[in-house]
Amino acid sequence: MRILHLSDTHIDHAGAPNRNGVDPTASLRGMLTDVRHLAGLSAVVVSGDLADSGAPEEYAVLRDLVGAFAREQGIPVFCTTGNHDERVAFAKTLGSGHLDPTGGDRAEDRLASADGELAASSLVDGHRIVTLDSLVPGKVYGYLGAAQLDWLRELLRSPAPHGTTVVLHHPPVTLDNPLQRALGLGNPADLADAVRGSDVRLILCGHFHLQIMGYLESVPVWVTPGVVNRIDLTGPAGSERAVRGASATLVDLGSPHGPLFHTLHARDPRAGETVYELDEARINDVIAREGYK
Repeated sequence: MRILHLSDTHIDHAGAPNRNGVDPTASLRGMLTDVRHLAGLSAVVVSGDLADSGAPEEYAVLRDLVGAFAREQGIPVFCTTGNHDERVAFAKTLGSGHLDPTGGDRAEDRLASADGELAASSLVDGHRIVTLDSLVPGKVYGYLGAAQLDWLRELLRSPAPHGTTVVLHHPPVTLDNPLQRALGLGNPADLADAVRGSDVRLILCGHFHLQIMGYLESVPVWVTPGVVNRIDLTGPAGSERAVRGASATLVDLGSPHGPLFHTLHARDPRAGETVYELDEARINDVIAREGYK
């Protein structure tokens, strides 16, 4: 089982460079072009912030670009929501987020939620992929409600032949970084309780725009860097620097040493150029306004 893991495409309905001078559609197109020769892919996962404003046309662009790649590869696509996404527009274009190579909805189990959360489950060659919806409308941090966690527990009562991979946007692990702690998953202990003792082999996330490997309970958690840009932690202490360069991850679950992760970077002569930089005062303001309380 080999997964191309994308995240944070932030497709902008303008179809042009955003306020930071980066064209999200061009970044995604370039990433998909550069990974077209990867062999043995079984699925594409896009772990949230597909759109930037949540406009319907943004989801159509992502569906068309990632869908064309999936059709050429003959593999399914699995998408989930991030804090920039909008559930109604997402569902109108992508359904459950579980799509077969022709773009049809392939979800085998879906959450029926009063709040409209988009969680679903599918099998791929005996591997179960579960997408969770950590979106909190109007907030930057993420949270998994009780109904969604109960649905996940019930699903995991029956093991899949080759185990389960859980996909959500907001990471349940962070570096010693105040911004990550404030804007990640607000209730990681609840997710840990839901997956404890189950067949979950891996948790895939995005949101932070940089790669992190950690554990929730004994389950590996991988955070992939963003497609639209990535965060460079070599900036001054207390600051955050975003740089150009579309990135993704090749996830290999089939190796006896797996899961294995290889970070992929699209070719870009301007890679590493600063996109934006936040100083400590602006970061503290974001934490005060947007952080999980």
